[in-house]
Amino acid sequence: MAEEDYGYFVDWDQMGDLAKSSGPTKLDCKDPRELKQLARQGYWSKNHKLRAQVYQQLIKAIPCRTVTPDALVYRDIVDSVVGKRAPASIPLPEVVDGSPLPKYCLKADGVGAALKIMSCVASQFPDISHCPSLPAMTALLLHFSPSEAHCFEHVCRLLACNEPGRRMLDQTFLAYESSCMTFGDLANKYCSSAHKLIVATAQDVMEVYSDWMRWVLGDLPFSHVARVMDVFLVEGYKVLYRVALALLKFYRKQKAGQQQPSGQDTEGVRGSIQSFVQGIGSCVSPDKLLEKAFSIRLFSRKEITLLQLTNEKSLQQKGITIKQRRRNVHLAVNADNFSSEIVSTKEMRDIWSWIPERFALCQPQPLFSTANHGCSLNRFFSHCEGYEPTLLLIRTTNAEVCGAFLSTDWEERKRGGNKLSFFGTGECFVFRLKPEMERYEWVVIRHPELASAVQGKSQEPSEEGTPVQPQNSNPNTLPAAEPRADPSDRLSPFLSARHFHFNSRNTSMFMAGNVDSLIVGGGDGNALYIDAELNHGRTAHCTTFDNPPLCTETFQIALLEVWGFQDAMSS
Repeated sequence: MAEEDYGYFVDWDQMGDLAKSSGPTKLDCKDPRELKQLARQGYWSKNHKLRAQVYQQLIKAIPCRTVTPDALVYRDIVDSVVGKRAPASIPLPEVVDGSPLPKYCLKADGVGAALKIMSCVASQFPDISHCPSLPAMTALLLHFSPSEAHCFEHVCRLLACNEPGRRMLDQTFLAYESSCMTFGDLANKYCSSAHKLIVATAQDVMEVYSDWMRWVLGDLPFSHVARVMDVFLVEGYKVLYRVALALLKFYRKQKAGQQQPSGQDTEGVRGSIQSFVQGIGSCVSPDKLLEKAFSIRLFSRKEITLLQLTNEKSLQQKGITIKQRRRNVHLAVNADNFSSEIVSTKEMRDIWSWIPERFALCQPQPLFSTANHGCSLNRFFSHCEGYEPTLLLIRTTNAEVCGAFLSTDWEERKRGGNKLSFFGTGECFVFRLKPEMERYEWVVIRHPELASAVQGKSQEPSEEGTPVQPQNSNPNTLPAAEPRADPSDRLSPFLSARHFHFNSRNTSMFMAGNVDSLIVGGGDGNALYIDAELNHGRTAHCTTFDNPPLCTETFQIALLEVWGFQDAMSS
């Protein structure tokens, strides 16, 4: 069996009943409401050729950017993008973040074609930085495309959709992360029993919910995901949420009455849900899945949009603000060659997304670790001097993780002799990763009213010709070191655009150190204070970063690491 026009890439032997086309052979429908009902009823789901023609019609109707790559573009670029490589050896684009390519009953040629298509899509959409659903969507549309070029065009139109309020696929890390948070909110509200099960059995609930999109686009059998696609192309993104919630409800039903394992195992729960979704065909039909999805009441596109916007704002406040740097982050922090005893590759990528733009392609370079170099502040300085900037990571004996991005070479501390004096720039920030992720930037970035912009001015000299040293009103804070003559070579555009005069020097106490201690942040306390043995530390609110304590206020260090930034080109 083969549909000559729309089945070239399909392994029909794997298609089962779907290989037998039946039902209507054409669709004459212009009314959107009627089309919506027909999609939910599966009007075209039993005829492969009709389904392909309907998909083509629906995708062609999507409003897109003025210049959207089409089939002709694919034919022009495919040889230069792919080269002479065998299709099966073409790697997945970085933007998919390691999401596997589901085979969806495709022949080997079809799998190779999907890899070629994705490489070409990535070359034409450099603004897309994170799109883990791209492999599944490409493989699915290849089923219903007469050629690679037409599949490429269909994928491009989904990505280039510019209709206000209409969303087809996540294309940034910020959008993806906020969708996971939104799904968590919806699960808590509409699947409370299932949500309680996840909370009871998984230590990290959000890690479980971060798989929600993969359940639908990746883990579902082809017969089920094709029915989801029927409705998705008509009704949009909200369908994916509905189907994922339905999967969660069915998973909860399967687990009802079973004895749950003691303790909390996040990876075990993730694997359990994935196995259930992959084998759902044995207990839940495609139509039954959609029926459950659309039986959820009071679930509107407006509600989803509001939740999404709220969660995006929350993530931006936590520092997830760079929408187009994730590709660089994945190039820099490579899972194959990155190894830390404090943070995972994913957590390091989260930190890397916060660093200043010009370091985005630098690779993390291990400089110091108490596990390898011992617990000595002198050895800390000897290994870190000559490197700028550096990243400090701390894991406490309570399994809390925090740290700081430090903009300036630690050798700068010697300018004050053995006297503690602050140095550094407004690019410094502190953060915590566990129990939850949060970044705290220089307070002036969030509250510019604390500084007055003065172009090209320096401190007024006294009559004797020496700079006037401001009074230090707090005996527990340290004097700041003299600023560098030209800090503009290391400041971000915002910070290098002007020099600041402060009402209080406490707002510019970034980093300090001597033989006795290491300090980050000052003014009414220190964000981090670490003793000479790198064994004990304290954390408190400080004026410079306006941060709460980053972990337990008095803590013992289990492990401390320092990372540098190695230029990828020079390496």
